Amino acid sequence: MTILRKLSVVVVTLAMWNAASAGNNAVDEALATIRPEAIRANMTFLADDALEGRGTGTRGYAVAAKFMAAQFAALGLQPAGDAGSYFQDVPFRSMRPDQTQTTLSLVRSGKEESLTYREDFITRGDPVRPDTSVEAPVVFVGFGVTAPEQGYDDYRGIDAKGKIVALVFGAPNFESSMKAHYSSSQGKLANAAAHGAVGIITLDSPTMEQVYSFSEQVRDLALPQFRWLDKQGTPNNYYPELKGTAILSLAATARFFADSPHTADEVYAALKTGKPISFDLPVTAKIRNVTKLDDVHSPNVVAKLEGSDPALKAESVVYSAHLDHLGIGAPVNGDSIYNGALDNASGSAILIEMARAFTSMKVRPRRSILFLAVTAEEAGLLGSDYFAHYPTVPKSAIVADVNTDEDPMFWPLADIVAFGAEHSSIESAIHRACERMHLSQSADPAPEQVVFIRSDQYSFVKQGIPAVMPTPGGKSTNPNLNPGAIFTNWERTRYHQPQDDMQQPGLDFETAAQFARFAFLTGYFISQDTERPTWNKGDFFGDHYGKRN
Repeated sequence: MTILRKLSVVVVTLAMWNAASAGNNAVDEALATIRPEAIRANMTFLADDALEGRGTGTRGYAVAAKFMAAQFAALGLQPAGDAGSYFQDVPFRSMRPDQTQTTLSLVRSGKEESLTYREDFITRGDPVRPDTSVEAPVVFVGFGVTAPEQGYDDYRGIDAKGKIVALVFGAPNFESSMKAHYSSSQGKLANAAAHGAVGIITLDSPTMEQVYSFSEQVRDLALPQFRWLDKQGTPNNYYPELKGTAILSLAATARFFADSPHTADEVYAALKTGKPISFDLPVTAKIRNVTKLDDVHSPNVVAKLEGSDPALKAESVVYSAHLDHLGIGAPVNGDSIYNGALDNASGSAILIEMARAFTSMKVRPRRSILFLAVTAEEAGLLGSDYFAHYPTVPKSAIVADVNTDEDPMFWPLADIVAFGAEHSSIESAIHRACERMHLSQSADPAPEQVVFIRSDQYSFVKQGIPAVMPTPGGKSTNPNLNPGAIFTNWERTRYHQPQDDMQQPGLDFETAAQFARFAFLTGYFISQDTERPTWNKGDFFGDHYGKRN
């Protein structure tokens, strides 16, 4: 190698080192703008009693949405909603069951047993028909799952046409994310309708009691149910063939199997082993659903930072967080305002700080960034689902979603659980962010909780867009703390209760800022990569949904 060539190599190497160093310095400077005191301040406002729990379609949520839009405007972000605004209007159908007129009775051997609302059963209502009834024989169809790629079908050998199907929450013992997918109630509704069913009775189980107990569901009757309306005014995931639905309590489920080929305990045991168990029941059910219907509107909030790369700025990385909570509900210890401090004023405040970090950068990321605060997550991921169906940018231009929901900021951060990362090349960004933050990555600690389908990232997955929800893991740099025990206690005493407020002890906002920096890095790396994220070869979600986008 000549001296001139050696000199050229040195110059190029130094230029590359200087560029990398400058890039690292720019990222460090951006990370430093994420402030724990700002997260505290914004959470304090969003979780204040004055916002009345930010229920979908309420005054309190409207105030929260205007606050988010004002924060985005103050940072210089472009409005990316409807008609040059920061708001994407989402039309909803609100449903409240009429508990006095809604009925369910079971007929065996000519004898009719009337069940008691709130004690034996509840309903969610029909989003189109104020009064609908069905009477039909009942057939038990296990989980109600048909999974051809797994050779599994709860409907195999069962004639459900013209019948009411009874099924249990959950899914067979598939790989954890696939199990999460098949646990979705929307998929079970579609499957029942496809098999000719005319109604559905969802049976309680010990697993369901851990995830969302019957008593909690009764409590939440104080809150309306919602469906978003499409451009023709049709509710999402609506199947008019299903003329009646009901949900049974654990005790009523045990009685439900009386005189049938199997007891409830035998059914639970069989399902736990992964063996399909479906059979006709010696029961005819009569269901009448009476529902009070209203149309309401509640906005998503959308802001944009345009990218710097002439080609890649046409593509967008979405950061999402749900802004809503449960609103005003049944009192718990004398408090009826469900403030939702961690769930999800935390994620919304983190969204603002990530936006601050991006807007502070002298050189913008290569891809554009969308900051999306969504409504109606607590009603079934509805705001994000609406956005994923009707995005305010071309759907094909959305390359990924990074979702932040419920930051448990009670222990110093040591590891990350990245729900969904294993399905796509997004995992590379997670690895790089972990390395940069000196954090480890941990597996889903409770796959039976099907977290992957229970927050807004899943709305993007269903539209073929790779997505991830990173969250603090169960390790801590403080050996005197037990994160698992702390979080379990929080879920038992504060999750979806008025006690999830800013008065709860132990909130660590420096830890929240550290997590916000991690989430920032994840999306930043995605925005900088020349190649857009791709589904892993042979991945279930990529194969199932990847061609939709």
